[in-house]
Amino acid sequence: MTTLDQQPSVRLQRLMDDQQQSLLCSGLKGIEKESLRIATNGMIAQTPHPIALGSALTHPSITTDYSEALLEFITPPLRDARDTLASMHNIHQFVYTQLKQELLLNTSMPCGLNGDLSIPIAQYGPSNIGKMKHIYRRGLWHRYGRSMQAIAGIHFNYSIPEALWPVLYAQEQTTLDLQQFINEAYFGLVRNFQRISWLVLYLFGASPAICKSFFGSRPELMAQFAEFDAHTLYHPYATSLRMSDIGYKSKNQENLNIDYNSLAGYVATLGQAISTPYPEYEKIGVKVNNDYLQLNSNILQIENEFYSTMRPKQIINSGEKPTLALKRRGVRYVEMRALDLNLYNPIGIDLSTAYFLEAFLLTCLLQESPKHNGNEVAVNNANQLSVAHNGRQPGLALTQNGATVPLQTWAQQILQDMRPVCRILDAEQLDQPYSQALALQQAKVDNPDLTPSAQILAEMRRLGQSFGTYALNKSAEHQQYFNKRTLDETVKAEFSALAEASLAKQRCIETNDKVSFDEFLVNYFAQS
Repeated sequence: MTTLDQQPSVRLQRLMDDQQQSLLCSGLKGIEKESLRIATNGMIAQTPHPIALGSALTHPSITTDYSEALLEFITPPLRDARDTLASMHNIHQFVYTQLKQELLLNTSMPCGLNGDLSIPIAQYGPSNIGKMKHIYRRGLWHRYGRSMQAIAGIHFNYSIPEALWPVLYAQEQTTLDLQQFINEAYFGLVRNFQRISWLVLYLFGASPAICKSFFGSRPELMAQFAEFDAHTLYHPYATSLRMSDIGYKSKNQENLNIDYNSLAGYVATLGQAISTPYPEYEKIGVKVNNDYLQLNSNILQIENEFYSTMRPKQIINSGEKPTLALKRRGVRYVEMRALDLNLYNPIGIDLSTAYFLEAFLLTCLLQESPKHNGNEVAVNNANQLSVAHNGRQPGLALTQNGATVPLQTWAQQILQDMRPVCRILDAEQLDQPYSQALALQQAKVDNPDLTPSAQILAEMRRLGQSFGTYALNKSAEHQQYFNKRTLDETVKAEFSALAEASLAKQRCIETNDKVSFDEFLVNYFAQS
């Protein structure tokens, strides 16, 4: 994807020639952020999802992920990243008005675990859709263990500016219709992102160490790590162990050959994984003694079980399968899933990171994106794992187009490719925020000690603290930050109203269920 200079790509040059480059500036940015609720002693919370926050099933902004203790905050998609982060800040502020003797763990890798059963699986009530969400999570437990599911991250959702599509479409003079062209362009973006997603881990990875309690259900994995102290394991040059093979990866899925060369291929291969039995999961059983252990015994229970760094997405209707939404209405946005929580920021992400990621994804869109060949997915995954475990190692080399290239050299190429995009996004802004964001990341490429992963390990050493203690203390600082601030009364009233409305909506769903859960599940998977 990358070039040795910073000349605009063909697609970008066309926009510039037609003086249409300003159309790049109005894409929608949304953020989803997960955080574990923990007690003040650092142990994972055993309390139910606070009722004052509303219904985890139906609330648009505050829900839960895998665990009852794993909160998930969702902003609306907004044009200005400053507004997106302000929305995330307000959510945190409101949640802290409702938390009592608990706080939010602001690191991706969980601490304070006391075995798998200390992680309560999320509950969504007795409705059919609520049962489905809970049983899906029970299936994840039986397949992978609960500790892996307690990992937290940030998803950066991005949609290309709507006004840009007709211009790109006209310039490329394709025989596809407009929606087909949009789908192809989004999948080109996804492929390019997969080729260079390792750079996100290097620049923003913030999980170089792990509490030993994380391995309570998988102690055999501890041998591959060095011991930082009596409570902490690590790799000296790790960036994002969350994105490694012991974190946000699944060896069970290594042989999945999901097709990213087209929307039709993606939907077909993902659908095949959801409908293909897997012997190990068949041994678990599905409905045992009238109790569901998982939704089915196939390779994937549903689409969300597929662990990928980026997902092409479409807004789904109630009860609609995600792949069916894509098939019916095409790609609406992409969900970038490779970002660790920033331990040094109260909401887990700063504005500079959001600016960088927007420019990064636009660069992925504008560059040529060859179709995947036979082994490219495996090469991309190998590069990612190498950076996750050893990204700051001096002289680390990656595989690019069949050749070995130093990480620093490739990173410099990518940042150069981003410069023209950053200048356009800066437009007439005097502070040049996108170019400034790029410069901050350039400094990390020049000096690995400036990366969050290096800073975390250095601070732990300086303070003589385990990862769990360091994470708890930083999280307590963020709690104090929010507790010292007063949430605007209008905003607080809006969140309270959303909570009440979500609870009413859940009650309505439960009242209106007309079929048994068995029938509901059959109908759900029969959609086509």
